[in-house]
Amino acid sequence: MGAYPRSPKLVKGALIGLDPLNPLASVIVFQYNPLTLRRELQARLGRAEGDSAEITRLEGAPEETISLQAEFDATDGLEKADGIATTMGVYPQLSALEMLIYPKSVYVIAQTVLSALGTLEIAAPQAPLTLFVWGIKRVLPVQLSGFTIEEEAYDANLNPIRASVSLSLRVLSYTDLRMTNPAYYLFLAHQVVKETMAVVGSVSNVAGVVGGNVSLL
Repeated sequence: MGAYPRSPKLVKGALIGLDPLNPLASVIVFQYNPLTLRRELQARLGRAEGDSAEITRLEGAPEETISLQAEFDATDGLEKADGIATTMGVYPQLSALEMLIYPKSVYVIAQTVLSALGTLEIAAPQAPLTLFVWGIKRVLPVQLSGFTIEEEAYDANLNPIRASVSLSLRVLSYTDLRMTNPAYYLFLAHQVVKETMAVVGSVSNVAGVVGGNVSLL
């Protein structure tokens, strides 16, 4: 029996690493959306020293960290005899995630050659612009400093077929970025959407306080 025809289509969360040299290398769509997200926000307040008025100032967007647990499982693919699942398990998905914090091998090779030629100062490569996508209202530039992978089962060739990944993402705001970075404007657009949502929520709350109907229109 098929799914109920009017049931909403499930939107999956994702991590996407935008790299012009290899745009498909780091696209990780969550096989199963995490059941929970933990978000921690810390206000960027003014310093207490000096003018007492400074402590009440907001020096930028809050520092936000998103923590989640992502599950990867090749069981469905194995049952359907999917070629990737049967030969590699979830190793490709884990590799795509890991490539978000690897420098490209072409850079490492170039660095090795230049070092051999006597070049002393070589600029470190930029990490790919990483986006955390959680529905159309939350597309956030993030910094992934590290994560924990727990491989839980393997196939006969020791390819992982089930794994759990603990992720901690630091949201990058316009406070952290230069104006020339596209992520600067991406976060600003996110804040505008959040401000709109806040107005919608506040109107509903006012209606509850005054005991009547309050409408935006």
